[in-house]
Amino acid sequence: VQLQAFGGGLAQAGGSLSLSCTGSGRGFSNYGVGWLRQSPGKEREFVAAIKWSGEDPLYGDSVKDRFTISRDNAKNTVFLRMNDLKPEDTAVYYCAVPRSSHTYYTSWRWYHYWGQGTKVTVSS
Repeated sequence: VQLQAFGGGLAQAGGSLSLSCTGSGRGFSNYGVGWLRQSPGKEREFVAAIKWSGEDPLYGDSVKDRFTISRDNAKNTVFLRMNDLKPEDTAVYYCAVPRSSHTYYTSWRWYHYWGQGTKVTVSS
């Protein structure tokens, strides 16, 4: 599975950005997809994940009620809508899938295939 993330950029605190992740390869719709992020000097952090079916989204505590993950399997794309952005959301955001289909996790350690990352900068 190959992944490409798009949509990063600069936003002001309180603003919004949307990220997208396109997967190539057969069977992408059978994989759970996660969004993870990493800030300089910090460990990678789980942001959100969604089942292969698009159901049962999961969110990290720091983004709950502000971020929304969704997917369109017809377009092999997963989205992350980020509202009410804060300076602490500044990071490189990655989409990733686990090694096995029909699984998804809240720990970045279980994700095997990663996209290249897209940078999000939130100014105060």
